[in-house]
Amino acid sequence: MSYEARNRLRELRREFHRHPEPGWREFRTTGRVVEELERIGVDEIAVGRDALATDERMAVPSAAELEPWIERAREAGVRSDVLERTADGHTGVIATLEQGEGPCLGLRVDLDAISMRESDESDHRPAAEGFRSEHDGYMHACGHDAHLAIALGTLEAVKESDFDGTLTVFFQPAEEISGGGKAMAESGYLEGVDYLLALHIGLDHPTGEIVAGIEKPLAMAHLTATFEGASAHAGKAPNEGANAMQAAATAIQNAYGIPRHSDGLTRVNVGRIEGGTASNVIAEEVTIEAEVRGETTALMEYTRTELERVCYAAAEMHDCDVTPRMISESPRVDSHPALRDLVGNVAWEIEGVDRVIPSEEFGVSEDVTYLMQRVQDEGGLASYVLVGTDHPTSHHTPTFDIDEESLEIGVTLLTETATELSRRRP
Repeated sequence: MSYEARNRLRELRREFHRHPEPGWREFRTTGRVVEELERIGVDEIAVGRDALATDERMAVPSAAELEPWIERAREAGVRSDVLERTADGHTGVIATLEQGEGPCLGLRVDLDAISMRESDESDHRPAAEGFRSEHDGYMHACGHDAHLAIALGTLEAVKESDFDGTLTVFFQPAEEISGGGKAMAESGYLEGVDYLLALHIGLDHPTGEIVAGIEKPLAMAHLTATFEGASAHAGKAPNEGANAMQAAATAIQNAYGIPRHSDGLTRVNVGRIEGGTASNVIAEEVTIEAEVRGETTALMEYTRTELERVCYAAAEMHDCDVTPRMISESPRVDSHPALRDLVGNVAWEIEGVDRVIPSEEFGVSEDVTYLMQRVQDEGGLASYVLVGTDHPTSHHTPTFDIDEESLEIGVTLLTETATELSRRRP
């Protein structure tokens, strides 16, 4: 890769890092991706509503939550046609590059950032070198900025390569809230895709290390449960109320008592509670936010059913009503061994790669599994690839950063894999 290309990758990654946007609010990011796709010269660009199945979106914010981000994107110069197509939280892009009659390869990367304030300490490189987040309270703390740069670099490299076939790149919104995977999987653009690659950088793998395909991602569901009771004076007549706070507290306590399952790993966590009005008022309404996970989709569904049962029982115990709601979810899907093996063989030939791990248990959740499942259900192959990078602190921390040398490794790996797939089709 030329010095100019490496430098462009680095600058793209840093630009995305400076302007993080949370799920379904990636208006500026979408606009910037469109600009780059037009510069590269792809054959088709589907933006916003054209790239998503609207009714399959999950965890979409309210209009009031979306509006400030739309205005910020407009002030930043995002084109009006892009803002029109992404209105009401329809972010994301699908790009298609046609290079011949060979196989159809899909590549999925994610757009969104995390609700977290980035460190401004002098030893944090983005702060020291001037590309720290400009949106206070939000940052790219999981490497999605690098994923975007790698995907755009791959498109440009594939266009100039001997790849024979079609490359479709899915720039997916709302991964961190598991909201965009299903909507993009049902967009219609996965029809005819023979191979799908998904990408993540780091995850405790150093620069020069590649994991050719992950297995055992946890199936996951985000839920809320709203408890409704009756208010009363907490000192004068507490017996006249129905205490939603007490019902919620009972549900939380009992959630952690859900039996583990003999078929495999399960997880449950209640991470947020909101409600009540004052210390001297019996709480009338309280909402908890929770998640469940399972080693398989069936185990996740078992845990979700048990959590809902716990909530109903707690509400009945305290004479309250409860409304559980599923906010978003994702299934378990494993990388296919044949595609995983091809990626691993390609990786060994790439400069800068000094270790290739054939497969590894993932242990967390990712809604790219909707896309992987769709491709594999229709006879294609999918693999979730990890590109190692030195990161000084863990993902989802205020001082997360990456080694930008891994950007070139990622582009080369994906480009060479695409070319190899067009030569021989596993």
